[in-house]
Amino acid sequence: MAGMDITLHASFLPHDDPDASLAFYRDLLGFEVRGDVAHDRRRRITVGPTGQPGTSVVLEPPGTDPSVTDAERRTIAEMMAKGTFASLILATPDLDGTFERLQAGAEVVQEPTKQPWGVRDCAVRDPAGNLIRVQELG
Repeated sequence: MAGMDITLHASFLPHDDPDASLAFYRDLLGFEVRGDVAHDRRRRITVGPTGQPGTSVVLEPPGTDPSVTDAERRTIAEMMAKGTFASLILATPDLDGTFERLQAGAEVVQEPTKQPWGVRDCAVRDPAGNLIRVQELG
């Protein structure tokens, strides 16, 4: 049976401050801004790594789906504040250089560390509290 030809196109992360998120993803991480759309006081920003036009991260206010209840929105806000709502894992051949840039503008969760499961990585939080882990390639 042949495998399906599927690629990862977009992943969604919540933001609660679009300008702070832009500063993190564009200015600190060096991602390209691929879209920035405001609608009904909600701003959705699409970013992605340079040279990978087919892979994006969409930053949007949490709980914008009309089926999300007020109680669920409160839970999401609490989880975002704790940093337990969403996460993203990135990879780079230069973990130490990337960490040096990130620590200048992000809340550090873990300095570059060799993990028991074999990877060397670090972790920071973006302005919305999302956990961003960066693994070392190679």
